[in-house]
Amino acid sequence: MSESKPPSDVVVVGAGIAGLAAAVELISRGMSVVVVESRDRVGGRLLSANSGEASLDLGATWFWPGEDRVARLVARLGVNVHGQYLDGDALFHTPAGAQRIDGNPLDGPSFRFSDGADSLTTGLAALMPAGTLHLNTQVDAVAVGVTIGGSVGVEVQAGELRFEAQHVVLALPPALAVHSIHFEPSLPDRLAGLARVTPVWMGGTTKVVARFQHPFWREEGLSGSAMSHVGPMRELHDMCGPDGSHAAIFGFVPASGGGPTITEAEVCQQLRELFGPQCEPIDVIICDWRTESATSPPGAENLTAYQTYGHELFQTPALDGRVHWASTETSQENPGHIEGALAAAERAVDAIASSVATASPVVPPHAPLAESPTEREPS
Repeated sequence: MSESKPPSDVVVVGAGIAGLAAAVELISRGMSVVVVESRDRVGGRLLSANSGEASLDLGATWFWPGEDRVARLVARLGVNVHGQYLDGDALFHTPAGAQRIDGNPLDGPSFRFSDGADSLTTGLAALMPAGTLHLNTQVDAVAVGVTIGGSVGVEVQAGELRFEAQHVVLALPPALAVHSIHFEPSLPDRLAGLARVTPVWMGGTTKVVARFQHPFWREEGLSGSAMSHVGPMRELHDMCGPDGSHAAIFGFVPASGGGPTITEAEVCQQLRELFGPQCEPIDVIICDWRTESATSPPGAENLTAYQTYGHELFQTPALDGRVHWASTETSQENPGHIEGALAAAERAVDAIASSVATASPVVPPHAPLAESPTEREPS
């Protein structure tokens, strides 16, 4: 038997950066909010693993100059950041071996989160009232048009739990939303088809982080960056903490037709080919985002229509204006970045706030009639 939770103004599906940012802002505007998250943690694709004293980012890593929403959030939460290491030469990896390139054409000025990117999401979660966040809660269905307390609203079913609200924010990739959630009524065909083919940012990618005793590559005048036509990692970058602390290099492995996840042995072999036999990591962490069912639907690596990012259909709330898109894929600004996720959250919040401001108040069933025509509610 389902357990019905007290009604709220908004249910946010997903406790990644977009969902949490939307929730915190909605709460600041005086609305009651529930956040439901299928994982046992907040953060979504902001995932930082602890290795020794280091927090190593397995998802989002950078933000760039001009991404003002991230900068403001960093300042608000007091999150420590440092610049991406740019000095030294890069490497170019071909079947013939590794070649050194003068300078570093692979990296540009950017910022990293000194204590891990998920310091943003843990900071946001700490701002929410107790009882707002429901972890280990998988949303199965969203029904629009149900009667809630005398008005029409949304019912969100999550296992044995039932949440009622006026609006729902989908802060998860569109392809995952249409794969895992049953909508009643159905989403419009064109919108559902768009969501189904929209790529999941990182969804077809494996990220690898190798940690070392010290940043030996810097001592050799290398930046830690490399581009490889051999693989399995195609792109590598320095991931040290401030001033070279917590020495690490990370790399991206693109999906290869549903092949198996890269092994630690393959990682170490490529690192030796690039940096020499002295390159022996003390720890290797591998995160294949294809296997993260709370991020990627089956076959996510086959979704390649990146031109769908920020599509106009994602800019307008669906199903009577009550279902709002708020993942980085739906943003018209910096899609795929943390900045894009924050922009999408901002759009959803503004749409909800506008809807609440213009909505006609509901007359209780036994309310007295208005005394004059000028006082009556609009029909």
